[in-house]
Amino acid sequence: MAQATNDQMLTLLRDTIVSMVRKDGPDLSARQLGVFLTCYLQEGAHTVRGLASDLNVSKPAITRALDRLGELDLARRKVDPLDRRSVLVQRTLKGSSFLREMRSLMSEASGTKATKTKQASVERIGSRRAAG
Repeated sequence: MAQATNDQMLTLLRDTIVSMVRKDGPDLSARQLGVFLTCYLQEGAHTVRGLASDLNVSKPAITRALDRLGELDLARRKVDPLDRRSVLVQRTLKGSSFLREMRSLMSEASGTKATKTKQASVERIGSRRAAG
């Protein structure tokens, strides 16, 4: 049962990523997507140091991911006014829109998968009845 659930989640992830790749929009690496989702789905202030710790990657790797997210206007950096040595990561309107689009694509992929599963079940039942 757990294997089927894992396979379903992987299929949903694949279908969502394929939909994102096919759309005319930003193409993010796994690391960039991880940083983006961490910033948008986890509450609280995010810093380069904190993201590096949360994701268990180096600060330069986070900096490179944030450079790309900044180029795409999906996130921006701002010096922390309380501690000028620290840099805060801020959400943007375009980033919030991108997250909504991702949710929509994932929902569509999930609905498509559910529909296909139901159709396959109906077909199996129909073929059993015809054979029996």
